[in-house]
Amino acid sequence: MAATATTTRLRAIRLYKELHRIGRDYPEPSYDFHGKLRRAFEKNRNLTDPKEIEKAFALGEYIKKETLALYSLSKYRALRRAYPPTSE
Repeated sequence: MAATATTTRLRAIRLYKELHRIGRDYPEPSYDFHGKLRRAFEKNRNLTDPKEIEKAFALGEYIKKETLALYSLSKYRALRRAYPPTSE
């Protein structure tokens, strides 16, 4: 049981670090990405049911993917504004 708990803990720490790194570049500073991230992880700190833990990990991975997609879209829009299409 200890190995499983350690593995789960390491997964949670890795996900938290990835989301924290991703949150540095969040386009809206007033959103408080890091504060919301910390509160979400603290809320799920005492989960013991394996299904609930996996659901929380899945939600974290989903948020990570959606945030990265948001960054890509924001960079794309910035490039479109910087280099408008030429009429030929």
